Amino acid sequence: MSAGAPASALPVDWDRPWLAPWRASGERVALAIKGGLAFHEALNSEPGAPRRFVPQSALPAGQAYEQFIHDAGTVPTRDNLHDFFNGLCWLRFPLTKARLNQLQAAQIAAAGVAPLRGPVRDALTVFDENAALLSAPEPLWDALRARDWRRLFVDLRPLWQQAHLVLFGHALLEKLVYPRKPVTAHVYHAPAAMNSIAQLDAWVAQDLDAEKLARKPFAPLPVLGVPGWWPENQNFSFYDDSLVFRPLQQSRTTKISG
Repeated sequence: MSAGAPASALPVDWDRPWLAPWRASGERVALAIKGGLAFHEALNSEPGAPRRFVPQSALPAGQAYEQFIHDAGTVPTRDNLHDFFNGLCWLRFPLTKARLNQLQAAQIAAAGVAPLRGPVRDALTVFDENAALLSAPEPLWDALRARDWRRLFVDLRPLWQQAHLVLFGHALLEKLVYPRKPVTAHVYHAPAAMNSIAQLDAWVAQDLDAEKLARKPFAPLPVLGVPGWWPENQNFSFYDDSLVFRPLQQSRTTKISG
């Protein structure tokens, strides 16, 4: 995990379209921190927390972070924005976070902690840090898989009214506190007709497995290209930047951009 930046140094604009769904719990936790609580204490003050949050010092030296969470049932938490969003993810997606941790622990048990992660652990890290969940009409998915950005964001723009994009990765949320055009999510295909976050959480937790993750089931999506999420993309020349909206052969779906 990266060291992150202190939450006090990076003000969160909850009016951003990608952060608005996180506002209720996020503002409460942030207010508790402002009132003097440590980050782990503020997260524990939220009702229904699926794990207890503990200070980073509770993690024994040399023990893998994911293994400790699995064994101890607690989440080491630093006082920075990265871990702030990680805690909010545990609150908002408890079943998915628990499933990711279960799969991580299984990979560590099978192969140990090696300098180079295998394909499953790599995909688990990508999902945990940078995933977004997209429910959208199939033509949008076809264009996204083909990296046909003009069709995805211009020709099919009206179809985005039927799409639902939910950010999940805590590193992705942290980066978008200061939004930049290159910030790219690893998008996971979610089904339609998810009526609540709880329902989506339950579906993702059930859908995730090692075999599927080993196939890297992600598509890269520059987040600020989403219609309605960034004023500058109303001018369609926004999508002409080939360093961000890359053709298929230039894409790197396993690299976290931004």
